[in-house]
Amino acid sequence: MSSEVKRDPNNPCLFCKDPRGVSLQHELAFSARDSYPASPGHTLVIPRRHVASFFDLTPEEVAACMDLIREEKKRIDEELDPDGYNIGVNVGSAAGQSIFHVHIHLIPRYKGDVENPQGGVRHVIPGKGHYTR
Repeated sequence: MSSEVKRDPNNPCLFCKDPRGVSLQHELAFSARDSYPASPGHTLVIPRRHVASFFDLTPEEVAACMDLIREEKKRIDEELDPDGYNIGVNVGSAAGQSIFHVHIHLIPRYKGDVENPQGGVRHVIPGKGHYTR
């Protein structure tokens, strides 16, 4: 049994109090590599304002986040040359959100990282990723 005490990333908010590994910065948002990457280059884009839901961001905050996503993609392309990307946001506990400060995942994908990538983000619900028409 581990004696390590787990810190609640929401009290205080990890992204407000202790952002780590900041990569790019904008007045309204910043980016950083994910501490628990799903793949090499997995990056988070985070608005500076503390808000839980993506749907509560202002148009200016959404634009700032999109600018950083594009900039990070260029950097990841140059560094790691991935074959594709997934971009995702978890909104609410039912969607898997565990840190209640908006953060957008930019996940590089590589040929062969899964057996069959058809369906992409649809795999967040088991059995819904592979479909036929």
